[in-house]
Amino acid sequence: MTEALPKQFHEWFQSRGWNVHPHQEEMAARADAPSLLLIAPTGGGKTLAGFLPTLAELTERERSGLHTLYVSPLKALAADIRRNLSAPIAEMNLPVRVEDRTGDTSQTLKKRQRVDPPHILLTTPESLALLLTYEDAPRMFAGLSRIVVDEIHALAESKRGDQLMLALAELQAMVPGLR
Repeated sequence: MTEALPKQFHEWFQSRGWNVHPHQEEMAARADAPSLLLIAPTGGGKTLAGFLPTLAELTERERSGLHTLYVSPLKALAADIRRNLSAPIAEMNLPVRVEDRTGDTSQTLKKRQRVDPPHILLTTPESLALLLTYEDAPRMFAGLSRIVVDEIHALAESKRGDQLMLALAELQAMVPGLR
């Protein structure tokens, strides 16, 4: 296992009888890389690999505000990811808040997210594009460190992919040094 992961992560994996996959170790070790592409089979631990650098950073340096933006082609996938991340976060007692923002999110929660963003926000290209139109978007995204795009092949050659690329370009201009 890599030294990029805090001790409690090692213990959590061991308590479940799991071994860290090489691609998970590599993602954590390359947390500062400007961009990474992970291709692995279904059930190969891609989701956890994509979030390990974020969870490790937020564990070692508690902070408020948005740290990681996750973009999914499906709102149901974003909801699944939220549920799947909740277990390790709760079991390791991590100081991390994860929320999704899709067409199914209540207006009350959407309003609160703009004032007090979660550490990890899970969304769709359409919801991201809308979020970027708000006047307070630069404040909300000011602390953004990382973007995770899941199932990019499902978006790449469509209008939704174009919309996502425009949103990512806007975020890159808004937050220099974004990974």
